[in-house]
Formats: sequence, structure tokens, C-alpha cells
Amino acid sequence: MPRLTPVTPNQYPLIEQLAHQTWPITFGEILTTEQIQYMLNWMYSPDAITEQIDQKGHVFLLAESDAGEPLGYISYELTVNEKPVTKVHKIYLLPASQGQGIGRMMIDYVAKQAEKAEDVALQLNVNRQNKAVSFYEKMGFEVVGEEDIDIGNGFLMEDYIMMKRL
Repeated sequence: MPRLTPVTPNQYPLIEQLAHQTWPITFGEILTTEQIQYMLNWMYSPDAITEQIDQKGHVFLLAESDAGEPLGYISYELTVNEKPVTKVHKIYLLPASQGQGIGRMMIDYVAKQAEKAEDVALQLNVNRQNKAVSFYEKMGFEVVGEEDIDIGNGFLMEDYIMMKRL
């Protein structure tokens, strides 16, 4: 049974490595190589991860196999903007780990943490063309809006906002 463990600072490079392994596969048909590289540098440098955890209150968890092999990661933030909503910021699994219930396990874990914090919903943004939209729908998320976010350098994130009531 895979397990989730909190990411420690010495594992930030591992999270960066996992992102570099998953993103080209996830976004290769949706985004340009330039945008993928820009976003990876923006979100996954050790300094960026440190800022997300230390200053923004994001929690990063590493999914590992029984043998300790990294499978993917999830990050979330409880009670965003003082509203009873937990935001899932990132969830990525290596392709070989997909379809085994690990993504469901990660979402269920975050839902439990949200309920402990008395949050009433999970929310996430997902690229409107991302195949993961159907996974989120199976998990009980619904599209509640759309958002286009200018991330600089001429790049735009074109997302659905999805929510799951707890």
C-alpha cells in the first residue's frame, strides 16, 4: 500500500525532479515546451517550493511505494483566504503509478485534513484541456467556473475551477 509522507527540505529537489518527469507528459500536447519550462522554473525550484511551504502555508506530501520509491506528490492549503475551503494546488503522479488508486488516496487524505480544519469543500484549478478533468469528476469535483491567469512572459493558464463538497 503506498504511503503519504510530509516533504522535508532535503526532498525539495525530488519534488522538482518528479515535476520535470510528469509535466512534459501531462502538458506536452496542451502547452508549448517554452511554457512548460517557464512554469516548472516558476513553481518548482527549491526556492519556489520553500516559499510555498514557509510563506504561503502549502503542505506538500510525497506518495511513495512500500519500497520507498517516489510515485508522485500533492500540495494543498487549508482554509484559503479565511474561507472554509481547502485548495489542492498540485497533484501529479508518474505515469506508471496512474490508475492504481493513488490519486484517490491523495485526494481522500486531503479531504480528511480539510474536514479536521472544518473546511466544507476542496477546490482546485485544472487546465481546461487536461485529461485529469475526468479523474476529478470521478472523484466528485464539479466545474464551478473558468479562470484565465496571466503568469507573465506572455503565458496564460486557462483553467477550470473545480470544487468538491465535503
